[in-house]
Amino acid sequence: MTTPVVSIAYHSGYGHTTVLAEAVRAGALEAGAEVHLINVDEITDEQWALLDGSDAIVFGSPTYMGTASGAFHVFAEASSKRWFGQDWKDKLAAGFTNSGSKSGDKLHTLQFFQILAGQHGMHWVNLGLHPGWNNSEGSEHDLNRLGVFAGAAAQTNVDEGPDAVHKADVKTAEHLGRRVTETARVFLRGRAA
Repeated sequence: MTTPVVSIAYHSGYGHTTVLAEAVRAGALEAGAEVHLINVDEITDEQWALLDGSDAIVFGSPTYMGTASGAFHVFAEASSKRWFGQDWKDKLAAGFTNSGSKSGDKLHTLQFFQILAGQHGMHWVNLGLHPGWNNSEGSEHDLNRLGVFAGAAAQTNVDEGPDAVHKADVKTAEHLGRRVTETARVFLRGRAA
């Protein structure tokens, strides 16, 4: 069996995005990946090497002022050293974010991740779920309750801590981790064949 290596490169300002990063990790582990959790605010040379050796990199950040956090932007700019050599070309990429508002312009953060991945020549893995909570039979407990297709999106009230990250959003992030791992396994088998 092929064991994909999945790294989660994320920043969390107040801990909410860490909850999601750990959920992506749990889903990826459940699907059989070797997983590395990397806080980009404290990234080391060894962790850059882990990203370089990964089959998939999942980007995560809170959405602040309509985009990824400043700390994530610093990481993205520092990744340009990999861009010059196309070191991440043909890796898989995916993303997740959290904000206080139901929309909060989270889609822009995910699009920022998609463009970053595209510049690196990576292949984007979307969420692969229908939207939840969009009909009279649905509820806030549905997976993908916010109806985002590009990646996993979460909403947490601004006056509540990380323990208040919605359980459906955590499960949606776990789904993303499984999906990235399963897609990476397909890519690895294809390369081996």
